[in-house]
Amino acid sequence: MYLTKKHYVQNWNHQKDRKFKVTVKLNGLKHPAINSKKVTYVIEQVAYWRKANAIHMWFVNNCQNGKDECQEAYVDPAKLEKLLETCKEVVAGSTLVDGVIKNTEVAESKLPVEKGFFFGNTDYNKWYLDDIIDTIKILEKELSVDHGINSPEYYYRSSW
Repeated sequence: MYLTKKHYVQNWNHQKDRKFKVTVKLNGLKHPAINSKKVTYVIEQVAYWRKANAIHMWFVNNCQNGKDECQEAYVDPAKLEKLLETCKEVVAGSTLVDGVIKNTEVAESKLPVEKGFFFGNTDYNKWYLDDIIDTIKILEKELSVDHGINSPEYYYRSSW
């Protein structure tokens, strides 16, 4: 499960205030097969989850129109804000006792687990909560970045 951001870095003569210098190196030397002047996008991996089925289903339901075919889907930054808010609500509404969430109502209503092939654990426990807390850390860091005039595009993709 991957969240990436795509930065547009194409240089145009009529956009003098938006000039980029892209350098692609391999072992410290200019990459022999990539013409840096022709690079149009730089893609960064923002997040990687493994078997965080509740997070995956949130993206399927909120960014992929309920369609789960390992396709890449655009994610509006406002939706990332919503996911962050939802994760915080789940953490605030969860009490972990001996590795198990005792009051699962908020988790079940906001970020329910999903059963399925390769989906991993479906219990509301420490591992579930760890995925939610990791998501909060990732999104807080990412959403605090000021991208200036060149806002990136975000994409989610899973691979089973």
